[in-house]
Amino acid sequence: MTRVAAVDCGTNSIRLLIADAAGKDGTLALNDVVREMRVVRLGQGVDATGELAQEALDRTFAAAADYASMIRSHGSSHVRFVATSATRDAANRQVFVDGIRKLLGVEPEVISGDEEAALSFAGASSVLPSRGQDPVLVVDLGGGSTEFVLGDVSGVIAAKSVDIGCVRMTERHLLSDPPTAREIAAAEADVDAAISQAALAVPLERTAAVVGVAGSITTITAHALRLPEYSPAAIHGSELSITVIREAASDLLRMTRAERAALPYMHPGRVDVIGAGALVWRRVLERMAEVTDGRISTAVSSEHDILDGIALSAL
Repeated sequence: MTRVAAVDCGTNSIRLLIADAAGKDGTLALNDVVREMRVVRLGQGVDATGELAQEALDRTFAAAADYASMIRSHGSSHVRFVATSATRDAANRQVFVDGIRKLLGVEPEVISGDEEAALSFAGASSVLPSRGQDPVLVVDLGGGSTEFVLGDVSGVIAAKSVDIGCVRMTERHLLSDPPTAREIAAAEADVDAAISQAALAVPLERTAAVVGVAGSITTITAHALRLPEYSPAAIHGSELSITVIREAASDLLRMTRAERAALPYMHPGRVDVIGAGALVWRRVLERMAEVTDGRISTAVSSEHDILDGIALSAL
């Protein structure tokens, strides 16, 4: 058994997984030791300025210092730190890279959208039942980007990363509280264009099932289920109809930030961006129903995602 540590530093949050990896039936399985998430909003203003803000770097470095201490105390022999959309887009990314290297003693990897998609698929598929040769579409809805990755039991068939994350769409369009009809229409136009771009690279019409991962999607699922608190066990593996998901997403989009903050399953760091995440997820599923002539009528939520993929890849 090997202990591994993985860090996923995205646009909205930075997450840590320390897990013990053991072989089972020819594959590796992860047993969680620590799984933690901090909302640091590293991508604050990156869409507009093209640079990481100093206050965002400070928040991220503070969380990374805590993670470094946890990794040392738990004795992880393999460590991989991955940064995604916000860092990819930032002209001053070297400041981030140097700071993380100093804190954790490992080189942070600023990965491409394609690798991000492949890691998301690996993480989600590692814990969900295999559908054999029927292609599954994993949608990873992040803060700065969304990954569309189609794969089957043999691995990734095609993948595409597009710039329609919940933080990016909030900062670019959804500025009112609650968003206006004009703001929503402008955001939907961006989302539609991005989905069409993804469809040029990924044969979405071949999809047999859709799996959604990351915090926006799991929070929308919690809202659809009307959970009394955020419960990963209740959310993971939940398969809901697109109609139910659309209603939950539309409800979150219409709410004021104060109304969202009062929900028992809402993380404080998602209050201001969950409306954009809901808009993206709603439109993705509507388009999937369209391109498959209604064959796709449900979606599954997974609590396991790129973070698990990073941990597995570190081995």
